[in-house]
Amino acid sequence: MGRIDMTMALVGGGSMGGAIARGVVSSGALDASQVTVCEPSESARDALAAEGVACVAELADLLARPADTLVLAVKPQVLPAVLRELVPLLPDGQLVVSIAAGVRLATLEAALPTARVVRVMPNLPLQVLSGATAVCPGARATAHDAELVRSLFAALGSAQVMTEAQLDVAGAVSGCGPAYFALFVDDLTRAGVRHGLPAAACREMVLATMRGVAEQLLGSGEHPRAYMERVTSPGGTTAAALEAMESPLSRAAGEAVEAALRRTIELAEA
Repeated sequence: MGRIDMTMALVGGGSMGGAIARGVVSSGALDASQVTVCEPSESARDALAAEGVACVAELADLLARPADTLVLAVKPQVLPAVLRELVPLLPDGQLVVSIAAGVRLATLEAALPTARVVRVMPNLPLQVLSGATAVCPGARATAHDAELVRSLFAALGSAQVMTEAQLDVAGAVSGCGPAYFALFVDDLTRAGVRHGLPAAACREMVLATMRGVAEQLLGSGEHPRAYMERVTSPGGTTAAALEAMESPLSRAAGEAVEAALRRTIELAEA
């Protein structure tokens, strides 16, 4: 990816905020000199500063350095206090990006009445530049804003522009998805161990298989069902396994996404 001509300020340099700062620099999307992070934790600031990223402890100091894009990388329960502190400091027309799950565009735009707001829903693998991020522009954001934010998060993996309703579904699928896949890795490993495989070796084989399948599907664009057919011989062991697995797994996947969506609505209405 080529260099993006913009400066970025981040509120929050913890797990996700720090990953975003590191990722845009390590991917080459931004130079470290284009990124500033506000983070109250001294140890987190020191870790980022060691990688060349400028860090400050106070929000006022962050906003004293004008930035093209301000990313709010704080937890949803912390966000209201951050928004209240931002209001008197924020320049009119500032592009603001929020990664807070469950906090609607309407809420963000009401709290920041002059800002151009974009919501994003990233997931944890952006820490290794393999994230999946949904991008949703607010009413005052432009098409250029949406593309700029999409390009920024595309440096951390995959990023797609969508509506807010679609973003909520993306959160239930890909935002929660790392936990779903980790659960499946653990369950498949436990099954192997019950039948005599060493735990560490079994987990390594499961993870290598998962990575290989993902790389093949991403590289080829092949439909997962077509891939399954190539792996499955009629009447063979894979066919028997899929017959036992497919119906309960499909039901569980659907129920998981529905449960996550219900909780998303509850959080938004709280």
